[in-house]
Amino acid sequence: MAEKKEWRPLPDFLTIKESKIEGLGIFATKEIKEGSDLGISHVYDDRFPDGYIRLPIGAFINHHEMPNCKGIVSESDPLLGKLKHIRIIAIKDIEKGEEVTLNYIINKLDNPLWEFEYEVSQ
Repeated sequence: MAEKKEWRPLPDFLTIKESKIEGLGIFATKEIKEGSDLGISHVYDDRFPDGYIRLPIGAFINHHEMPNCKGIVSESDPLLGKLKHIRIIAIKDIEKGEEVTLNYIINKLDNPLWEFEYEVSQ
């Protein structure tokens, strides 16, 4: 793998633009194959009021009843080590220009079981 010289908020196969679903959304700039890892959307950290840090994918990905991705809760990352986080994985092929979506539960941050509900809602 090539060494990265600069940080990018999103992988080069994703961009943020106006969504027909809600405000801004995440869109594919290239075809994305089923099973592809789109990256980390949230990092758990109890020092923050909601108990996590939301990254760009997590901030702009929109809800859809028939999503093309799912969130996977993981306790570690091959490069970062022990790190509880949510990764976004494509559950079907996503065409160039298509919006990336999840089926997620909105406004569950006051519910201590939101992580479980987020995972099983996929």
